[in-house]
Amino acid sequence: MNDIFTFLILTLFVIMSPGIDTALITKRTMADGQTGGYKMALGLASGSLVHTLAAAFGLSALLLQSALAFEIVKYAGAIYLMYLGISAFLSKKTDTVSPIKEEKSKETSAFRQGLVSNVLNPKVAVFFLTFLPQFVQSDQNVTLQLLLMGIIYTILAITWFFVFVFFINYLRKWLTTPSVQRFMDKATGVVLIGFGLKLAFEKHK
Repeated sequence: MNDIFTFLILTLFVIMSPGIDTALITKRTMADGQTGGYKMALGLASGSLVHTLAAAFGLSALLLQSALAFEIVKYAGAIYLMYLGISAFLSKKTDTVSPIKEEKSKETSAFRQGLVSNVLNPKVAVFFLTFLPQFVQSDQNVTLQLLLMGIIYTILAITWFFVFVFFINYLRKWLTTPSVQRFMDKATGVVLIGFGLKLAFEKHK
């Protein structure tokens, strides 16, 4: 993979940024405790693996067929990353992870809820289809690279989710404050915009 360090840093910023996954885990943990939060996290991570497989076997076939297609995907990804960064930076939301009453959840399976939510989220699919190819070297095994990056992404995600669930009972008031959410949005926005610009202006071999 090309520039693995950049991939790891950017992935961590994306994973730790408040969003739908964080909101679902927060709600489930507050309703059902740590066990429910862990199951939700595992479901969300499993959904990431599904998107990884789809991206790996779908994109690899396309990228191996045409060098032009490879360049188009990379530039489309750069534009999309900058869009995500600008959206995060300009975001004025203060209730992404709003406090939720601690009442027993009626959902039968936290794992299934997390899995279905992630798999059926089109934004996640678009993200994987545009994010992972940025680090692919076209002269090497594309499918293997995409699978490896997807697995790394999932491992980092499940690690962060588990840490978040573990500490949420102690830090939930702080984690759900608008100021913390705004800081994460701004930081993520700067990183995504910067990386998108770097990708757009660098010369591709």
